[in-house]
Amino acid sequence: MTVIMMMIPAAFVLAGLAVWAFIRAVRAGQFDDLDTPPIRAVFDDDQPVPPTRSER
Repeated sequence: MTVIMMMIPAAFVLAGLAVWAFIRAVRAGQFDDLDTPPIRAVFDDDQPVPPTRSER
């Protein structure tokens, strides 16, 4: 029974920390643009490598 009395407040503290971290991430703009990062990764064009002297 004493373990439950310690685990319930610990669970509330951890839940509060999770809510705090989520709110902080939302305010920092972490979830503003969820659509373009996957598109950018797929369609990212590589820069052409300049030819070396031996290839000229």
